[in-house]
This record gives sequence, structure tokens and C-alpha cells, in this order.
Amino acid sequence: MSRGIAAANVKLKRAYETPDAADGFRILVDRLWPRGLMKANAAIDLWAKDIAPSTALRKWFGHDPARWQEFRRRYSEEIHRHRDRLDELRALGAARQITLVFAAHDETHNHAVVLRDVLLGRTAAPMASSGSPHAHPSTHRNRSRT
Repeated sequence: MSRGIAAANVKLKRAYETPDAADGFRILVDRLWPRGLMKANAAIDLWAKDIAPSTALRKWFGHDPARWQEFRRRYSEEIHRHRDRLDELRALGAARQITLVFAAHDETHNHAVVLRDVLLGRTAAPMASSGSPHAHPSTHRNRSRT
């Protein structure tokens, strides 16, 4: 459920694009600070690194469009494990214009797209499973592959 967030209230923008007053409240949603971007020039109001994809998931995805649908599913599950942050972002988006700021080059296949869809209620919350909390064995203990 979108909790009253208008789609126009949640924008996406690459971190390397010039900040603009129309961005509203700018939220960096990357776990790592964007390479080469000076903090003084970024105009970031909130760095929500805890809602970014886990390192294991980010490395598994590798921005490979062939893995996009599975990445969307896995990342949506991760997002819902951060209920407090998700609720905070929903409240911000319901109250004002927010811009999810990300560093990825691919503006179509990146985690900010998934996060926006979750915030807007376009992605259903994952079903509780009776299995292991590590629902994605390919992202764990698979360091021997290159």
C-alpha cells in the first residue's frame, strides 16, 4: 500500500546530476558514497545506506539486466526487512517531494527504481516463508566463484 504517496512526489536522480530545488528532500540510497562526488556538492539531506541492497546482493546483481527480475524480487525482500526506514521514507514521500539519489549508470535497472516502486506500493510485500532467513543461497557462502 502506498499510504497516500503521489507518484509525482518520488523522483529518481543520478548522484552526478546537478542538484535542483525541484528535487525537494534528497535521499542518497546507496550503501557506498558515490565515487568522485564531493559531499559539499551533493546536497544530500539524508543518507539512507541501510535501505540499499546488501553487499552480497549488489555484487550478485552486478547491474546485469538478465538478472533484473530476480534482483527486483530479492531486493524487495531486503527492503521489507527494514520496516522502520521504509516507514520513514513513506512518511517523507507522503508529506513532500523527495528524490531518491543513486550512483548507478543504468537509470532503468538499478535499486532506486525498485525502492521507488516499493514506496509507491507497486511491488507487493514478500510473503513470509517457513524457510531459512537466508532465502537466497546464491548470495551467501559462494565466494569461491569468480
